[in-house]
Amino acid sequence: MSKFVKQLVTNQLQERLAGINYAFLVSLVGIDANRNHALRTMMADRGIRMSVIKNSLARRATEGTPIAAGFEKIEGACAVCWGAADVVALAKELVKLTKDKSLSGFEIKAAVLDGEALNSVQAVDVSKWPTREEQIAMLLGQIIGVGAKLNSQLVAIGGGLASQIKQLAEKDG
Repeated sequence: MSKFVKQLVTNQLQERLAGINYAFLVSLVGIDANRNHALRTMMADRGIRMSVIKNSLARRATEGTPIAAGFEKIEGACAVCWGAADVVALAKELVKLTKDKSLSGFEIKAAVLDGEALNSVQAVDVSKWPTREEQIAMLLGQIIGVGAKLNSQLVAIGGGLASQIKQLAEKDG
């Protein structure tokens, strides 16, 4: 490949990967064309993008970006996956796909998250974190729980006072 073509491909990759703060590097070795197409369709339905990139071109295209660390030590054929609602949702979907028997050969090789390279074990561990929606639900539960407790305490005091006033009224009446 000539330098001119490499530069064109690098520029196109830079545009495609611009603004990405996290990515997973996966292996597709042993997946035939039909299963590869089915895999890409499943990923697209879930908002996940995947691109097979030559490692040396990926290093050049991601130089100076938050995902550059992921390509420093990677060897062998791999594809880059990004997208989904957040990094945890992406990790959960990819882990599900690795467990699919029809996609034998699909495995997570590494990941990069906010400039930090993760090995395959750490990348799988990301899937065990709560997703953005789960974190918001936990936070709202904590906020609402405090308000509900305060409300019940205020109502209990008022209810107790009303009960005592009622008893005094019946006693005097």
